[in-house]
Amino acid sequence: MATDSSSQRIGVVGYGHLGQYLVEKILKDGSALGLTLAFVWNRNPDKLKGSVPAELILCDLTSFADRRCDVIIEVCHPQIVKDFGLRFLSQSHFLVGSPSALSDPDLNQKLRQAAWQYERTLYIPSGALWGGQDIQRMNDSGKLKALFIRMSKHPSCFRLTGDVLSDWTEGEGRRVLFRGSVAELCPLAPNNVNTMAAAALAAGMLGFTGVQGEIVSDTALSDYHVVEVEVSGPDGFSVHTVRRNPAKLGAVTGSATYNSFWNSLLFCKGHGGRVYLC
Repeated sequence: MATDSSSQRIGVVGYGHLGQYLVEKILKDGSALGLTLAFVWNRNPDKLKGSVPAELILCDLTSFADRRCDVIIEVCHPQIVKDFGLRFLSQSHFLVGSPSALSDPDLNQKLRQAAWQYERTLYIPSGALWGGQDIQRMNDSGKLKALFIRMSKHPSCFRLTGDVLSDWTEGEGRRVLFRGSVAELCPLAPNNVNTMAAAALAAGMLGFTGVQGEIVSDTALSDYHVVEVEVSGPDGFSVHTVRRNPAKLGAVTGSATYNSFWNSLLFCKGHGGRVYLC
């Protein structure tokens, strides 16, 4: 498999807002950066017609290997990671846009083993996580003692399983929806807590069960999402960051995260058989 920056072939799985952004960027700016679009897949292929060149539309995801990709990006749903992650890694590097899928310990371990076996990299984009590399360095040095993340959004921006937020009303203000381990949060909000999942992967010693998270619905947040990260180390060391990510009402992903994903893709040039936060 080629990893030369002049011939990086990229497959994009998912054509929601983030997938559309990445496809447009690759088509517009990819050539100058050594990126070529190999295919785009979407659950509903009709959504691609008229927007994606016909020769780049992949109708059957099981035939992805025919497109000979260097990197496959998933920006679709955690189920795709479960169903295709191992197969993707057998053929290419894999950028996981839904790292909440890795809260499943069995899948997490199998993907790590596949990365090692096939000498591919399982890339985890930082997304809306600020200071992810610092968290990872503290973890790797054994100095990370605790990690807590709070994500606050307008209720229209959440995509939750069940009826946790079905009764929200305008003007109700702030409501804590859940507080607990990220392992418990991921199945509740698989499309909303990928930032927390990335943090749990960076904080490997704590993992999904050790990293604590909280999701908050706040009708006052009509223009942005808020991500708060509290890191604790030895001897009273602590860091508290607050990130305000501009976002429209109903948007699952804040606008600044789009560019973050693009920058993550530019790092995907092969880092050995391991998990790599980018």
